Amino acid sequence: MADRPMRIGVSLTEPPPGPGALQKLRDQVVTAAEDGFASAWMANIFGLDALTALAVAGSQVPGIELGTAVVPTYPRHPVTLAQQALTAQSALDGRLALGIGLSHQIVIEHMFGYSFDKPARHMREYLAVLLPLLREGRASYTGDTLKAEVTLSTPRDHPVPVLLAALAPRMLQLAGTVADGTILWMTGPETVAGHIVPKLTAAAEESGRPAPRVVCTLPICVTDDPAAARTRADGIFSIYGQLPSYRAMLDMEGAAGPGDVAIVGDEAAVGSQVATLAEAGVTDFVAASFGQGEEAERTRALLRGLVTAPAA
Repeated sequence: MADRPMRIGVSLTEPPPGPGALQKLRDQVVTAAEDGFASAWMANIFGLDALTALAVAGSQVPGIELGTAVVPTYPRHPVTLAQQALTAQSALDGRLALGIGLSHQIVIEHMFGYSFDKPARHMREYLAVLLPLLREGRASYTGDTLKAEVTLSTPRDHPVPVLLAALAPRMLQLAGTVADGTILWMTGPETVAGHIVPKLTAAAEESGRPAPRVVCTLPICVTDDPAAARTRADGIFSIYGQLPSYRAMLDMEGAAGPGDVAIVGDEAAVGSQVATLAEAGVTDFVAASFGQGEEAERTRALLRGLVTAPAA
């Protein structure tokens, strides 16, 4: 996976509710493209629908890859998601990366009222419908939880790469065997190198699939006070230290909380930490900047420098 330099992308910030939200999102995409970033990624939580928003805002900004990080599977039948993703891909002229994930039991069961029983089975069956629809326009499948006998007429002008939010072994197996890779959050470099990449790569190789993408998103802040920045990250991202899937990755890394996997320090320290991710096998680093004022400006400048730096 080290044949090409690691691509650098950025996380998009959810615009506040109110008029002009899509315009504000478009402005972020424009800035990311002008700064030379390879990609920009949008979460799908309880605000704007990520696929719709990226199709609208991103269609006005050429060149940059746009990804969802991630769309939860349970609330949408895979036929519906396939239609939406293909439509967005057409609007974006082939620049969409579809990141999908299980979400979390607290959301799926307690908020949406779905069963979260056997989530790996759910994802396996979901992909058995979604991927044929994206790739061939038809699906014929009957599983324990899903059924589809469907042919779509949605345009398939461009392939839609599918990345799974895969952390556990069975999900990584799926990500390497049938999907195009994984998209990570709260996963440090030692865990990427020792757990994520070996399992993902082995699954892809055994299935004769191309080398998978490893898209790694982490909080980042260039600062002269790294201890304070880590404490701030612990507060901002505290929920992720409590959700079981992310807690497992933090424990594997030996991290007490989100602040311990945040990329913080001065320019040299942050640059070194980003380089460590490339050495671990990350193909795409997505920067989730959490600094304010001068720290935010320094972080952005450092990232722009990494984008324009000559390959080693």
